[in-house]
Amino acid sequence: MREPRWKRWLSYLTEIHIESAASAHNPHLYVSLRRGRYQLSAAHAVYSYADLYSNFDRAFQRLRMEQLPGTEVLLLGFGMGSIPVLLEKKWKRHYAYTAIEVDEVVLELAARYVLPGLQSPIDLICADASIFVAVTQERFDLICMDIFLDDQIPKVFESIDFLEDLRECLHAGACLLYNRLTATAADQDATKHFYESVFLKVFPEGGFLPVGGNWILINDKRYIISD
Repeated sequence: MREPRWKRWLSYLTEIHIESAASAHNPHLYVSLRRGRYQLSAAHAVYSYADLYSNFDRAFQRLRMEQLPGTEVLLLGFGMGSIPVLLEKKWKRHYAYTAIEVDEVVLELAARYVLPGLQSPIDLICADASIFVAVTQERFDLICMDIFLDDQIPKVFESIDFLEDLRECLHAGACLLYNRLTATAADQDATKHFYESVFLKVFPEGGFLPVGGNWILINDKRYIISD
């Protein structure tokens, strides 16, 4: 769906409400137009913001993406598709995506507002990501873990079992990016504890990138471009 040109121009001056929605997983979903881009928000968090979804954008700037062993990408938590928008439109990378999103309403919004503008093949699957990674036989070259319910990561996605399932989904030499909040002191403490006490047990060669109010955890720090 494309908004009239005047509305896109106006969105550079003020945020324009486009649509509100609710689902069993997200009681408050809000699509708006800001700076000419669709943004999907929940009550306390931004889920997607096209190529201005800065945490992953900043991570891609610091990663050796050319080292990926192939082009198969798994997205856990799709939102309105900011990651494929970034990689296709800004970084000119051509990948094939498998996108797992538990909220059917979010997928409907993505299909209405974002997917028509993308050329990359995207296989959308409405499913629980923890179940998908436990049962799939597929392997991927890049996995982006970006699952939040509002501003919280459900506990199942912080477990050793889930991380081990993620490890089994990676091709040899593949890259995992795991998005965590660090916006508050409590967020920082929780993320640091998770990284040191859980993540590194499964990915002992791991590292992280501070990207504003988030950390992106990485399964292999050799992907990180040193300063």
